[in-house]
Amino acid sequence: MSATVPFSQFVLKVHSRCDLACDHCYVYEHADTSWSRKARAVSDEVLERTAGRIAEHARTHRLPAVHVVLHGGEPLLAGPDRLRRAAELLRAALPAGCALDLRIHTNGVLLDRRFCELFAEQDIRVGVSLDGDRLANDRHRRFADGRSSHAKVLAALALLREPEFRHLYAGLLCTVDVANDPVAVYEALVAEQPPRIDFLLPHATWDHPPARPEGAGPTPYADWLLAVHRHWTERGRPVPVRIFDSVHRTLRGRSSLTESLGLDPADLVVVETDGTLEQADSLKTAYDGAPATGFDVFAHSLDEVARHPGMLERQSGLAGLAARCRACPVVRSCGGGLYAHRYRTGGGFDQPSVYCGDLLKLITTIRDRVSARAAAPARPRQPLTDRHLDELAHGLGGADAVTALGQAQLELSRRLVTAAGAPGNSAAWQLLTTVDRAAPGALDAVLAHPYTRTWAVRRLARDGRGDQEDQGDQGGLAELAAAAAVRGRTGFELVLPVRAGWLHLPTLGRLRLDGRTEAVLRGDADGLSCAGHTVRWDRPGDHLWQPVRRVALPGWTLALEDTDPRRDSHQWPAADRLSDAELLDWTGALREAWELLGRDLPDYAAGIAAGLGTVTPLAPGPDGRDVSAAARQAYGAVGIARPTTAPVLALLLAHEFQHVKLGAVLDLYDLHDQADDRLYHAPWRPDPRPLEGLLQGTYAHLAVAAYWAGRVRAHDGLRDDAATAARLQLATWRAHTADAIGTLERSGSLTPLGLRFAAGMRAALAPALEVPVGAAAERAAREAAAADPAARQAAAVRR
Repeated sequence: MSATVPFSQFVLKVHSRCDLACDHCYVYEHADTSWSRKARAVSDEVLERTAGRIAEHARTHRLPAVHVVLHGGEPLLAGPDRLRRAAELLRAALPAGCALDLRIHTNGVLLDRRFCELFAEQDIRVGVSLDGDRLANDRHRRFADGRSSHAKVLAALALLREPEFRHLYAGLLCTVDVANDPVAVYEALVAEQPPRIDFLLPHATWDHPPARPEGAGPTPYADWLLAVHRHWTERGRPVPVRIFDSVHRTLRGRSSLTESLGLDPADLVVVETDGTLEQADSLKTAYDGAPATGFDVFAHSLDEVARHPGMLERQSGLAGLAARCRACPVVRSCGGGLYAHRYRTGGGFDQPSVYCGDLLKLITTIRDRVSARAAAPARPRQPLTDRHLDELAHGLGGADAVTALGQAQLELSRRLVTAAGAPGNSAAWQLLTTVDRAAPGALDAVLAHPYTRTWAVRRLARDGRGDQEDQGDQGGLAELAAAAAVRGRTGFELVLPVRAGWLHLPTLGRLRLDGRTEAVLRGDADGLSCAGHTVRWDRPGDHLWQPVRRVALPGWTLALEDTDPRRDSHQWPAADRLSDAELLDWTGALREAWELLGRDLPDYAAGIAAGLGTVTPLAPGPDGRDVSAAARQAYGAVGIARPTTAPVLALLLAHEFQHVKLGAVLDLYDLHDQADDRLYHAPWRPDPRPLEGLLQGTYAHLAVAAYWAGRVRAHDGLRDDAATAARLQLATWRAHTADAIGTLERSGSLTPLGLRFAAGMRAALAPALEVPVGAAAERAAREAAAADPAARQAAAVRR
């Protein structure tokens, strides 16, 4: 199984028939006919065996969570008892430490209060299919006798919006029909107040191409989606849209949120009502029997299924694409499109998507719109909106606010690199400008790298603090230019420095070249060559090439940066290159920590996913202490020595990213009087701090207090050691944070915006202050604080 990616997503068919007769349905209306031979409803035996197989797989691969979608046909036809049985068996079978994310996808026709109460009881989130207003929805989504389903779906959505069920509402799925008005469809969907919208291209192949209305132009699906994108953008992106968010993420080198875009390996398997195991449902549109594997839950493990040739093909990334796709400038965003959409009789899946032209136009237009906004002449506008500032003032900041912070930091990095590069006529600068014209997204990915900013600042600081190379020649600029050219698939030949035996390409990796001080690096669309070595930067290669390794988590991709020479910008020493075993340990710990953040600090998790792209492993602290740090000139990165437990890692990630966010805000706005050179008492430290240090620490400890408040709520009514420790930690950190906010407010040195942040922090701390911890915990916290300030500093996250 070492060559495969373990499954973490499972589609469980609980009923194989449907109460609607949608004419665009891939299950009943396309090439595959296997539905007619499946059991109508899943049996207890299949449910029990499926739960066992998923649990076995989770245990083997130490999965921190699995994601299961109850599906059909129409899954509600299975009835509440069958759905309850499925949920109970799945949850009971999973090993300790593996969370279950359980969802159901329904057409909504049968969704009533009885089902919603069941879903609330079993913690099942609900996604609903809706194609827009009544006119748009009724083009395809009707009953067999032609009746409209629209009113019943709206009634179901109204139920999901009720306060007691709102937390179950997962979002809307809309299949695109270019005959519908795009803005009207979008507005109809937004009116239902979904937490997310997912637009899907109708399933099609080269044998059965998608409908393209006469006179609509060569790319009607891109044109339709781009009309929605413009409308969505102009209105401030009020709701996440999965396809647009995926394009934005993949253009920045991050993971996609959908299997129809990007190069992330597929990690999904389907369990049919009879227990047979199949590939993705979308393959039903290719040919009869296309999704079949020949395996079932009774006779085969999921590891056996993962080795099926079809599964391996869908995990092969760039190497598995047609030659035309591999040469495309947007391949890392497009990913060749949905696998099923590449099918042609006689050619299999070895060609571009039937939507190739639409995807190219969609991605390049969104890329150019983003680039145009970034490159537009400075207009009199604030980098952040009032809404963004209010979110951040409360210690939070959702994806939009943190993305805006990241864009501002990217613009600042671009200016710093321009200043540090001293352009002139150097070959590195010329290559950099060439890439900027040809592939601006590739250059942005390198400029957004946290340690690019570190290089630029050190080079500009000609006062002895930067190292000799950073202040002298332009080797760092050559490294940036070469990395951007590689990402942009731009041919080049450039001299790069070799430092301590390594040639470095920021964001990509490093090549071992002993006995040299510089080397000529050549790059083209097929790879890199240097000193007799040929490598593909996105593949492991031999022992001489060490790529930057990334961890792809649900909704969050981050780099484990152990190659960049400037990762030493944190206050603790960086760790050496991680061994394979250490990498595995880090990956597992991050998966579990991410699940914990989503559970215990969901309001912080969205910002972390949007803005934290790099974790730099640090060497263990003195006496093995947990250490972590954020560097002001390395936006988007935190340094952490891997803790022994995932909960500590989750807390360190949240705590340090608070410093990252506030540092980015302070780059844009004055929150305090810079002339105030007084030192202030920080309750968590024995030494007094400058005002900015107190502000930073207070902001970071909002997340710490929120974390322990969540832990106390989780232990409500318990009296074990973990519950007692959580109450003591909450009592300590909420008191310290409240004390520090008061000191800030009384300093007289906060600007009006700084006072706004102080008020926001006080409001954000209020829920933690209301959580009862008991007199014993309050007393113990006061005694510990009075007895030994240094000890309380070591008791939890330190700064």
